[in-house]
Amino acid sequence: MPTRPKEAHAELLARDSGVYRAFLDMEQAAFADGVLPKKVKELTAVGTSVVINCKSCMQRHIEQAAAAGATEREALDAIEVSRSEAPRPRMRGSRSV
Repeated sequence: MPTRPKEAHAELLARDSGVYRAFLDMEQAAFADGVLPKKVKELTAVGTSVVINCKSCMQRHIEQAAAAGATEREALDAIEVSRSEAPRPRMRGSRSV
């Protein structure tokens, strides 16, 4: 099985994986325009990709966000928000609201 994301994608499509096809269908539905536009959903995924440190996810969602009209500044903002909320060590009671 290939290790590069685009090659692995092609391989799974060629093998006619029903589970992989269902995943792609779910992803397409999740990222379609809805109450939140596709651009906002992709920006959310950009931030999440950075937090989980998934390089192939970052690349894909940055490309998709740009294609949906997101600016570099919007992507940076999404990353900053996601990083600020990511789990991290904190001092107990250091930030109570």
